[in-house]
This record gives sequence, C-alpha cells and structure tokens, in this order.
Amino acid sequence: MKLIKLIILSIVCVFIGNAQQTPADSQSQSIAIVGGTTHLGNGTVILNSLITFESGILQTVSEYNGTEDLSDMEIIDAKEQHIYPGFIVPNSTLGLVEIDAVRATDDDSELGTWNPHIRSLIAYNAESRVVESMRPNGVLLAQITPRGGRLSGTSSIVQLDAWNWEDAVIKADDGIHLNWPSTFSRGRWWLGEDPGLKSNPKYSNQTAKIETYFNNAKANKKSAKAKLNLPLDAMGGLFNQTKTLYIHVNDEKGIVDAVEFSKSQDLLKTVIVGGYEAYKVAPYLKENDISVLLRRVHSRPNSDDHDYDLPFKMARLLVEAGVTVGLETSGDMERMNSRNLPFYAGTTVAYGLSKEQALQLITLNTAKILGIDSSYGSLEVGKSATLFISSGDALDMRTNNLTNAFIDGREISLESHQTELWKRYSEKYESN
Repeated sequence: MKLIKLIILSIVCVFIGNAQQTPADSQSQSIAIVGGTTHLGNGTVILNSLITFESGILQTVSEYNGTEDLSDMEIIDAKEQHIYPGFIVPNSTLGLVEIDAVRATDDDSELGTWNPHIRSLIAYNAESRVVESMRPNGVLLAQITPRGGRLSGTSSIVQLDAWNWEDAVIKADDGIHLNWPSTFSRGRWWLGEDPGLKSNPKYSNQTAKIETYFNNAKANKKSAKAKLNLPLDAMGGLFNQTKTLYIHVNDEKGIVDAVEFSKSQDLLKTVIVGGYEAYKVAPYLKENDISVLLRRVHSRPNSDDHDYDLPFKMARLLVEAGVTVGLETSGDMERMNSRNLPFYAGTTVAYGLSKEQALQLITLNTAKILGIDSSYGSLEVGKSATLFISSGDALDMRTNNLTNAFIDGREISLESHQTELWKRYSEKYESN
C-alpha cells in the first residue's frame, strides 16, 4: 500500500512540475493602453493612440490627446511601444501532436480516404507545451486542421489560452479540407521506375472519384429517406454555405481544376491552401473571388528553373493582383515553426510588400478567409480585445519582445516551459 501511495505521489509531482501556465480569468476591470503606436491590421497606423476595452470588447481605438477620462481604468503606458492585433495561424496541427516520435501523442490524422466527419476540435490539446510557446511571439489564434486522406476532416478555430477545447473554441467546424491530387508524379526509383517528373496517369480517375463523392453527398442532403451516414452528412455544410471548402493544391493546372470543380458544385466559399503556383493564375483567382492561404515563406523553390526568391516574393505577386492572401506554416517541423509566423510575414516586406500589407497577411486577411473578421483580425471598436504590446517591430525577430498580451480582454501569461528554462539557467550561470 505504501508503494502504491509513493507511485501516485511521484506521478502527481511530475504533473505539478510540468504544469502549464494557468489560463487567464475573464477581464474584470476596464483597461486603457495609452501612447503607443497602434497597427490596426487593416493598413492603418495610429502613432499616438488610445485603446480602451471592457468585458473583452474594444471600446475606443483612436488618437490620444490626454484629455480623455480614464478614471477607474487600469492604465498601461505603451509609449515607444507597438500594439498589434493577435496573429492568426491557419492550417495548423497545433495541439494535435506533442511529440512526433511518440505515437500516443499523435492525433492529427485518421485511417481511410474520406473523412469529412472527423472533427479536429475534439482532439485539440489546450495544454500542449507547443501551444503555449506561440504566445510570446504574438500568435494568439489558430485554425486546427486535420491531415491525411483525400478528405482530411473538419477544422476549427481556437484561441491559445484555454483549459480545454471547449474553452478554446472560437468557431467550431469552420470548413472541410480536401487534398487535391497532383497533376504530376514521380516514379518509385526503389522499384526500378523512372524517378523523373511526369504526368500523373491516375489524375483523371482521382478527380472523378472526388466528383462522385461530392455528388453522393449532395444527393444524400436532398434525400428525405437517406439513412444516417456520418461522412456524407458532414458534407452538408458545404452546400448550404455554412462551411468553407479548403482545397490543398499547389500546381497551376490543379488550382484551376479545383476552382472549376468548386464552381460546378455551386460551392461559394472556397479557399486554396498551399498555392505554390497560384501566382501564375492570379487574375483567374481574383476573377473568381478565391482566397489563398499561401505556403510557408521560408522554403526553397520547387524547381531548378524557378527564381531563387520565388517563395519570398509570392505573397507580393498575389497581393498586387488583388488576391486576398494569408500565410500558413505547414511543412517540416510545422508546429514548432508556427511561432515564426510574424517573421515569415516580415520576409515579404524585404521582397516588396509594405509592413502594413505584410501584417494583414497574418491578421485581417486570414480572419476574413476563416470567416472570423467580424470579431478578430483588426483593432476596431466593437471587436474582440485580442491584441498584444511589443517593445519593437513584431515582424522582426530581433525586436519583437512582448510586454503584454490579451485574448478577449484577458491578460494572458507570456511564460512557457522555454522561458522558465531560460530563467533557470540564466540564474545558474549568474551565480557562478
């Protein structure tokens, strides 16, 4: 019995030692942030600003003249600091995987090909150490997205300071994710096939299967006698415009085919995810009102004959064509790299965008694409007080140093396991 108690005590101590930062309580006092440079997220900058919020809602966003009545408010002096809307990372697996090498912590995909009914939200781990490492860089919201199969499942949008997924959710089941087949393929060299790039011989068959599945889902929705079918029932939101279809596709022909397919299905809410060659058909995307969640900026060109800086300037090419663009971070070490979202946006400044245009790529543009712009993505009266204060330029990793951050008016902790270790070992070497 003593041994059992000792084991239980040891387990409790481990969990206490590894405890996450406690989510913040609801806002209880009105707050005023005065004197800072506010970047609204819609292209506007207020140099000497006043921001007030109460019960998590922005009440004032204006220039500060020093005569306003701020009595009974908690005042934060932001002089010589910068204020930004909370950054939003879309197409993310944050909270779905903790350690890649530990299968029990990996819940980002399901077996099978057609999984539109799989809800990533209920697998989201709000206590992930990876999640808490986003906040010190200003990444406060995320679209949690499943992977795998032809139809991966349904994503949801969460805020990154919560006890559990129920507390975290901002918009449940916002869209379904379709992995469009590639128009090209490579031979399997290990089977003696030519490894060169060639047309995908299965492409027509693969797209035909997608069309058949969608037609079956549409018929299922219309039928009064249809039996319960969870996958097909989950597709209904696409046809009544309550869900967005996110099509993951990169090549030029695939993008055009995907958009034409969406139009043939009368799907009014369609977004291209990845979009490596979207710049080649930018006028077409603009004409059809198709937004793009653009692949990671810090990556290499896909082909030897592409410009070396193509991934860096891709956002500018699309923005100049009038396409609504947001940035996503999928790829190798995607969850860890999500914290670098603002610095990906910063790179686009070096390749042609203004800083405010780059900021929109990770704030208002993304909020519009995800359908949450009525409350998030920019600092405007009536919207959520989801914002942060940085002592420097938030798009520059050398100067982005957060001093305060708020989600729905709640002042959240900027501590993480990493900052705790930094303090611990700083003290160790100072003492020596």
